[in-house]
Parts: sequence; structure tokens; C-alpha cells
Amino acid sequence: MSTFAVAPGYLDTASVGVPPAATVDAMHEVVRAWAAGEVRPPDFDAVVAAARASFARLVGVADSDVCIGSQVSPLAGLVAASLPDGARVVAAEGDFTSVLFPFLAQADRGVEVALAPLARLADAVDGRTALIAVSAVQSADGTVADLDAITAAAAAHGARTFIDGTQACGWMPLDATRFDFLVCAAYKWLMSPRGSAFMTIRPERLAEIRPHAAGWYAGEDIWSSIYGAPLRLARDARRLDTSPAWMSWVGTVPSLALVERTGVETIHAHDVGLANRLRAGLGLPPGDSAIVRVEAPGAPERLAAAGIHASTRAGAARLAFHLHNTEADADLALEALA
Repeated sequence: MSTFAVAPGYLDTASVGVPPAATVDAMHEVVRAWAAGEVRPPDFDAVVAAARASFARLVGVADSDVCIGSQVSPLAGLVAASLPDGARVVAAEGDFTSVLFPFLAQADRGVEVALAPLARLADAVDGRTALIAVSAVQSADGTVADLDAITAAAAAHGARTFIDGTQACGWMPLDATRFDFLVCAAYKWLMSPRGSAFMTIRPERLAEIRPHAAGWYAGEDIWSSIYGAPLRLARDARRLDTSPAWMSWVGTVPSLALVERTGVETIHAHDVGLANRLRAGLGLPPGDSAIVRVEAPGAPERLAAAGIHASTRAGAARLAFHLHNTEADADLALEALA
């Protein structure tokens, strides 16, 4: 697609998404303005607000239910640190550590993290479970979690749900109203600069989360919250905001706008269709993920020799298809792996 300048064979959005041209232009302009001494801190407030609103629309919540941060683990840490002492958390074996470590770090308070195979995660939930923490799509191999079963188990046992959508938001339709918390780093499938992230919070859960990282940007009125007591936090999810890395948010806005204009359902069909083209060529059954794991010996080396940019995770090649990819990219990978 002319929207992107990336060379053919980039199949690694699961590591780093590539930006559309509008994002590159926006980043060039803000760096130019910075170098010229033309930027002012309040100028970025509208940018952050636009990104927050865009993400909220993508996942079906009000922008007042979205807080902003820089990465997944600090946002997960807010939820983990707010669990009561002795709480039981159910999580998936082998999940990304930004999902696991914040909860495992609560062990000294008696917080127990019970690990279960992803396919049986819902079965591990019981009346003692306070929270289920899991990635909607697994980073290592692209496996899509059974979110229907997980949310049903949570509802049956009164447990909270914490879903990491980093490997899903942007290509897989997600309704964040189904979950207590949905977190997403935007630099992968949302094609944004690294340094912008979001978390949605059900309004009725907001009071449960202590704003451990509260600063001036979490104030009800940001620019009257920069000095002195008393504590005066925003009444909605903004109370969990951390001060934004300004330039990252400048690039996030046009990237999210492209996702909105294209439509997640359309992107899903495109991405999964290309992934299934590769699967079919390899003799694999069709799947429901934009990520393909290839365990053939030497696959990472053969892909690299063919000029294909992929990644190696958990001992296998990981290929990821997104908006900038075409059938030619899938066929190039097939030739390399034949």
C-alpha cells in the first residue's frame, strides 16, 4: 500500500509495527518544531485527548474510561498493587512477562498466581479467584485466547478480568466493555511510536485502583495541579494517567486514525487472510490469528536469507501480517520456507 514506505517482506508487526506516511510526517513536523523552539507543553493536551478518544472508539468505551501510560507493565502494576493481600490470580503459562511479573511481584503480600495452560484457563477459575490476567493473543505464537469462556468463568465466580490487547488491538475486534481492564501498548498493531499505551477501566472498578503513579497529569484540571497539596485527582479514568511522552502521542493520533478509517473488521479479514495463505502453503490448517508460528528447522535463517524481516520466539519463527502486507509477502515467505 502506498500509505506505507516499508520494503516488501516486513513480517514483524508482532515486534514493531511500521508507521503510515501520515505518522511519519507528523513526527517529522514535531521534531522540526521542537528544534525550532516552537513547542509548548499545553499544545500536546489536545493530541493526547484525540488519541484517547480514538482508542476508546476502537474498543467501544467512553473516553472517560481510558487512562494513558507509556507501557503495559506499569499499567498492569496499578491493578496488581491494588489487589487485596492474599488474592488469587489465574494466568496463562508462558504468557508475556509484562502481564505476569506485576502480579508475581505481589507474592510478599500473599498474592498467589496460579498458572494454567491457555486452553484450560477458564477451568482454573474458582470461587477463590480475584482476577484473571491473560493476553488476548499470545505473543510467542499468536494463539487467540477463548475470551468468551474466560469472561463467562469470571462472571460465574465473581472474578475480575485483566486482558492485554497489545497483540490484538488493531487487527482483532475487541469490545472492552466485556472486561474489567483492557491494556494495550500502541507500538505494534496500532502502528504508533513506542511510548504510548492505554488501559480501559470499567467505571465501577475505578475506585478499586489506587493511583500509585499519580502526578500532575492525573489532576482534574491538569494545569492547576502542578504544585502543592491537597490531592485533587480527576474523577474519571484520567486519575490513573501518567505524564505523556509528548512526541509519541503526536504519532499515535494519525496511526489510530488510519485504523479507524479502515475498520478493524476489514483489517482482521486482510491480516488473517494473508496469514491463512501462508498456512495453506505450508500445509497447515487455517487459523484465526494474524500471527503464524513456523517450527520448521532453519526457518528463521531461511527467512532472513530471503530478505524477510520476521522474528524468532520460543524457538520458532514468528511471522505477522498487517495492513502494509500483500499476497506477495506471503508468497515470498513460502518460497523461502519451501
